[in-house]
Amino acid sequence: MEKIIIEGSRRLEGEVTVSGAKNAVLPLMAACILTEGKNTITNVPDLADVRTMVKLLEILGAEVEFENSTLSIDSTNLDTWEAPYDLVKTMRASVLVLGPLTARFGRSRVSLPGGCAIGERPIDQHLKGLSILGAKIEIEEGYVDTIAKKLRGGVIPFDVSTVTGTENLILSSVLAEGETVILNAACEPEVTDLANFLIEMGADIQGAGTDIITIQGVKKLTPIKEYEVMPDRIEAGTFLIASVLTKGNILVKNCRFENMGALIGKLIEAGAEVTRENGGIRIKGNGEIKSVDFTTLPYPGFPTDMQAQMMTLMSVADGLSIITETIFPQRFLHAGELRRMGADIKLVGNSAVVRGVPSLSGAPTMASDLRASASLVLAGLAGNGKTQVSRLYHLDRGYERLDRKLENLGARIWREKE
Repeated sequence: MEKIIIEGSRRLEGEVTVSGAKNAVLPLMAACILTEGKNTITNVPDLADVRTMVKLLEILGAEVEFENSTLSIDSTNLDTWEAPYDLVKTMRASVLVLGPLTARFGRSRVSLPGGCAIGERPIDQHLKGLSILGAKIEIEEGYVDTIAKKLRGGVIPFDVSTVTGTENLILSSVLAEGETVILNAACEPEVTDLANFLIEMGADIQGAGTDIITIQGVKKLTPIKEYEVMPDRIEAGTFLIASVLTKGNILVKNCRFENMGALIGKLIEAGAEVTRENGGIRIKGNGEIKSVDFTTLPYPGFPTDMQAQMMTLMSVADGLSIITETIFPQRFLHAGELRRMGADIKLVGNSAVVRGVPSLSGAPTMASDLRASASLVLAGLAGNGKTQVSRLYHLDRGYERLDRKLENLGARIWREKE
């Protein structure tokens, strides 16, 4: 076990390159189940979640090589359709193998992912969609069993927008007979990245990036020689906030301005200077931080994965801000840790009322989940004195070498054994 130590109150400046997106590469890896032969994916971040998905694919019978940000996945000899509890419990995205295993083998057995520190995230919409496509579903002893001699297209009306549900049903339907239409589909860029990956394999998908996605089933998909994962917009956003917090001047490279409109808009409202530059985003913190209100919403709204980091920024803003969490109402565990550092935060239902204070003070803190860990690192950068962030396994699930990248920007940050 490791912890991060941060000596705060240092201005960050320079350039940083964003890694490939965790939330994009995991469904791409699951998609490789649908083909025989070798798929090569580049710009892959070296994260704990990626390593977990590698183990899962290997258990299923795939041959996987991962080196220098490049994944090679050969699914020719896949010989099992069971995703065991020991792996699924550590990474909820493991449930993405449910659809492609059913499509390839006509059956699957996948452990239920259960809840997590930020609340229940059920897979009822995944199962509803698979049932519409013709799968027989049974749940027993904590596992979902699916059987389908042949999946057939249908109209799938999601009750709520779900990213992994949309991805799982796309993966289920690309080899199904006939046409599948997903209504109230998730519009996130990571869903579009998966659709583009499958289209290069030979899938027929229309409407990715909108709330209606139409898939015409094809008989076979072929492996891709090389596909580059989209950049991680959540990592990019974390660096943008770090610059504003420290009154810095950072060029965030390898990120897409067009995928980050809601966050960038709020940072401009807060007083940041934001410009496009050389395929990236330059952001300058110009002194006083203004308070802003925001509500988390499905894309293109403000992302729930940036709520914790933005709360840290509002903790030192001038004035009062109200943060409303509509995606995961329980996603406020970081508030208590920020209060340990001097933040003035009151929770009322699914909202947080944040009254900005002049500065935060370093303190021992403990991460409760992935994005909470990032918010505490940010707080340490802005705080006076020394901050400790424990439970780094949360951070390493979704950020590739965040401490080293911040150090290169001028932060005083290092790791120690617990």
